[in-house]
Amino acid sequence: MRTYQLYLIEEQFASHYFGREQMFFRLFQEYERSSGDLYSILQRQIYFITKEIPKYKVQQDMFQELLIKQDMVFDEHAYYISQKRSNAKLEVGDRFITLEASGNFEAETIFFEVLRKSESSYLAIDLSHNRFGWLKPIKERKFV
Repeated sequence: MRTYQLYLIEEQFASHYFGREQMFFRLFQEYERSSGDLYSILQRQIYFITKEIPKYKVQQDMFQELLIKQDMVFDEHAYYISQKRSNAKLEVGDRFITLEASGNFEAETIFFEVLRKSESSYLAIDLSHNRFGWLKPIKERKFV
């Protein structure tokens, strides 16, 4: 099973740390492992660099893109895609989205595509497998 946490990073931090995503990963990794005062400090830092998840927009995008085209099921708390060789469950929180997936990568990729189209600064982090990356890579501006 793969579990991702998706954070919507503030644009100024996303563009500034483009190419240095490992710094975000280490921050979230340390946050998960910490306790006490350090936990509180890291929590405030994460709150500062992330945006609130636009739940209504996510819901609207999921319905428009997936309900008709895919085998998506929705309940009060989560979205589910179940296919022959892959399953995925997406839960939307206030500051992050949790995506749990099993099997091949097809079902989770469907969710990633919908989210990628709606916002440009989603960062996906899989702490258990030490993987991370932007859903929509940010292009560096070239000044001539």
